[in-house]
Amino acid sequence: MVAHVGVISLGSCFPPLPRLPWLYSTKHKPFAVAVMSEYPVREWILSEGKATQITKISPVGGGCINLANRYETDAGSFFVKTNRSIGPSMFEAEALGLGAMYETGSIRVPRPFKVGSLPTGGSYIIMEFIEFGSSRGNQSVLGRKLAEMHKAGKSKKGFGFDVNNTIGSTPQINTWSSDWIHFYGEHRLGYQLKLLLDEYGDRSIYEKGQRLVKSMAPLFDNVAIESCLLHGDLWSGNISSDRSGEPVILDPACYYGHSEAEFGMSWCAGFGGSFYNAYFEVMPKQPGFEKRRDLYMLYHYLNHYNLFGSSYRSSAMSIIDDYLRMLNA
Repeated sequence: MVAHVGVISLGSCFPPLPRLPWLYSTKHKPFAVAVMSEYPVREWILSEGKATQITKISPVGGGCINLANRYETDAGSFFVKTNRSIGPSMFEAEALGLGAMYETGSIRVPRPFKVGSLPTGGSYIIMEFIEFGSSRGNQSVLGRKLAEMHKAGKSKKGFGFDVNNTIGSTPQINTWSSDWIHFYGEHRLGYQLKLLLDEYGDRSIYEKGQRLVKSMAPLFDNVAIESCLLHGDLWSGNISSDRSGEPVILDPACYYGHSEAEFGMSWCAGFGGSFYNAYFEVMPKQPGFEKRRDLYMLYHYLNHYNLFGSSYRSSAMSIIDDYLRMLNA
């Protein structure tokens, strides 16, 4: 799920905020309030961001949860997302995920710089601005770089993440577990199924889904499951390339999990044969990969059902029914 959207720009060619005494007058009040609401962003850019002047602020489109702008300065550009109703915990989790991926030194991600609260309510995150190229880049390079991230990003704590985060706008529970099957059954499939029961009263999918959770262990026979750093929400809207053609991934829902779970959004990611071939050259395919692929898609179908309604129900139920038949459960 992509997590940013463009808005009308506040304007351009602003000098540093302290040089605007008219901000406190009533004559320019609407504009003053708008600029004041962004004051912590401007303050960081004009101090720790090493800029002396913000030359332009322009909207960046693409999502449905947050507002996004490009801040152009004499020290380069910054990408800023804001949310007027949610506190900084969401962006703090995003920054931790971006930082963890960045530290692997593998695939390119926007480097996070600062997260904080807005004085008028809500929160912001400032990160590196990456100028995108004209395409999503080379599929084989994407596959190899992603595998390199999975190989480099390990955790001794097991499966989970240091904080909970979100998948789209749905909470994603990342409580640490030493058992992947338990983690995926409880904090991924089980959590989504409970939401569907509570929000939609869908007892049929809940009960069948719980049967699958209790019966799915044989799907992992003879599989060595390592704890790998996952982007967690890898679909086409979160994949791009920079101006040199190198792949870029963004808007993560990071956690440490089974590497195959990264392909759960492959039904809307457009991964082709060259992607998988390059990936498996670095991270060899595990026995039974094809049998588990739909199990990882199920999490995202259930989440889409929770987010967008019952048009995704039939896809989720079909996967559950197929597995129940396969497992004689």
